[in-house]
Amino acid sequence: MTEHTVQAEITFRDDAEAAALFGQYNRNLKEIEKAFAAKIIARGETVRIQGEPDEVERVRSLFEKLLALIEKNHCPSASDVHYLIEQVKAGVGVQSVLSDVVRVTHWGEEIRAKTVGQHRYVQAVRDSDIVFAIGPAGTGKTYLAVAQAIDYLKREKVKRIILTRPAVEAGEELGFLPGDIQAKVSPYLRPLYDAMFDMIPSSEFEKLLEYGRIEMAPLAFMRGRTLNNSFVLLDEAQNTTSTQMKMFLTRLGFNSKAIITGDITQVDLEGRVSGLISVQNVLCNIEGISFVYLDKSDVVRHPLVARIIEAYEQHETPSPSA
Repeated sequence: MTEHTVQAEITFRDDAEAAALFGQYNRNLKEIEKAFAAKIIARGETVRIQGEPDEVERVRSLFEKLLALIEKNHCPSASDVHYLIEQVKAGVGVQSVLSDVVRVTHWGEEIRAKTVGQHRYVQAVRDSDIVFAIGPAGTGKTYLAVAQAIDYLKREKVKRIILTRPAVEAGEELGFLPGDIQAKVSPYLRPLYDAMFDMIPSSEFEKLLEYGRIEMAPLAFMRGRTLNNSFVLLDEAQNTTSTQMKMFLTRLGFNSKAIITGDITQVDLEGRVSGLISVQNVLCNIEGISFVYLDKSDVVRHPLVARIIEAYEQHETPSPSA
């Protein structure tokens, strides 16, 4: 070590704790060492961190956050390690975020907020009756909303789940599709089906659908209804008009919760203003309504997705000389 380097040491309780932190074939250790300018030496149940003081402190902090998860019986995944690294670099603490389980899938996987933004989103759903989640693809807007909807239904906090989307995407409208109404609706609702099948077995889903405990329909079918005791999710809301948005929001009945998700950079309406864009000015100061804004730091898909979003943002932002 040079005069400018320091050393920190962490000792694990046992081999099992060390193995959970290191990951298969020391994958987590390799990822951490690649992310920070510090040398990590693992020997049995001890890890030694060497490097510049600031880097050593950040790596030590990261290990403590990972150990906090392990102590709560959560084995950190590669994605957990990735997000914790990003948040430690940004100076944000997220171990309490990752320990907040929203729902467990039917095969036992825990669904949890993985970023600070997602945690704000989950908390907003718990605290407010109407929540707008606005952000780019891959930020978990739909997935976390469906997970919470199933949780509310299973705990009998609502009597039914209603999932809806506007049937206007890429210039194609409902009437132009072949088949009966179910065949017309299915392509638009496929992302909701995909999320739902992660939460409950398909056989249970079919029964809930048959008994009316889960309903999936295009937005046009909401007109004239009053939705009591319901968890209502409007997905792809950037493709609603202002009139449709008002219609949807005024359907909310007693003991109900509405989640509206969308990406205002992906509007498919031709020559019309998105209801998701205009509603931000109309309802921004109303008590009981929350707006949660997610960004590329909340993307939980392939790491390239965040880079793609960033590249598009830079391309679409006018240069100062323009």
